[in-house]
Amino acid sequence: MPSAEIITIGTELLLGEIVDTNTRFLAKCLRDAGIELYRTTTVGDNIKRIAQAIQQTLERCDLVITTGGLGPTVDDPTRDAVALALGVKSEFHPELWEQIRARFQRLGRTPTENNRRQAYIPEGAKAFENPVGTAPIFIVENPSSVVISLPGVPSEMEYLMLHTVIPFLRQRYELQAVIKTRVLHTVGVGESQIDDLISELEELSNPTVGLAAHSGQVDVRITAKAETDVLADLMIVPVEDTLRSRLRDWVYGTDQETLEEVSMRSLLLNNWSLTVVEAGLGGNLVRRLAISKGPFLAGQVLTGQPGAEELLKLTDSYRQSYSADVGLGVALHPNPGTQKVLLALITPRETQQYDRLYGGPPEYTSFWTFNQSLDLIRRIPHDT
Repeated sequence: MPSAEIITIGTELLLGEIVDTNTRFLAKCLRDAGIELYRTTTVGDNIKRIAQAIQQTLERCDLVITTGGLGPTVDDPTRDAVALALGVKSEFHPELWEQIRARFQRLGRTPTENNRRQAYIPEGAKAFENPVGTAPIFIVENPSSVVISLPGVPSEMEYLMLHTVIPFLRQRYELQAVIKTRVLHTVGVGESQIDDLISELEELSNPTVGLAAHSGQVDVRITAKAETDVLADLMIVPVEDTLRSRLRDWVYGTDQETLEEVSMRSLLLNNWSLTVVEAGLGGNLVRRLAISKGPFLAGQVLTGQPGAEELLKLTDSYRQSYSADVGLGVALHPNPGTQKVLLALITPRETQQYDRLYGGPPEYTSFWTFNQSLDLIRRIPHDT
């Protein structure tokens, strides 16, 4: 199985002007193709630093994929950087220039002289036409390594990765294996507690088990390598069963499921509607529920910091004004070092009040509170 690294190129990435979404897409494509990704790197628009990054990467792995720096301007240095890294010259390809001119013509435009730069690729490289953009991509093959350069525009990169690069990699490496991942989402339990419960599973070699902590939520990832999707699934199932038996009702969903979806589903199973009042969260809880698909009727953002009994009364009054079945009240009381959250949940069956403390980074308080609030709704029992 080949090993790979990704190099994203662009000073705008290092300056934080744009968010790198390319790495995530490429990583998933490589995973699904059964290629192990060892590392990702971001480099600014500097020929020597890009060349150095490529050379260092080739010492560690079989495959290097770069994104960005294939445009027509002076600060698009990837072509020359790859040539420098491999010790060859950049050479002009008339057929690429004709492809570029034809692309512009179809768009009703005329290429400028600097677009000719896009017809240069490293000596010995194989070019592939870009049907969704102006910059051709190229692949440099050696017996022990491959360098693939893709454009940085996400829509172009994604199309070329799926339609050109993945078929090339499958043929080059005779790929048969797949890598599949299953993610269990948990809420209401800390990372250290989960680790204590499943530590020996985290030592497995295939499938592997790993943790990813977020504010108020911990993801448990199962990754299996196998010859087919079916075999990978068969490897994942017993590990997932063991995790579920140990983590019990802390697990609220899998893969793309969100806590909003799961909590709204809990209400739908009871055929109940919901109203929310919140204080101290800047309307974040109401806004997020407003765009969710579920029986959320309305939300009110309170001023001040109501105490437990006042929050309960306000929650019930607002619920009754909309004839809702369930009322949720949330009030954040900021304190130095520790944030205090009051919660009130009123259902046709019972009324509950909670007092929770949060000692994490202040900037994550809102998200943590959001998860705590929806976890109350998720846990509402329903008739079976």
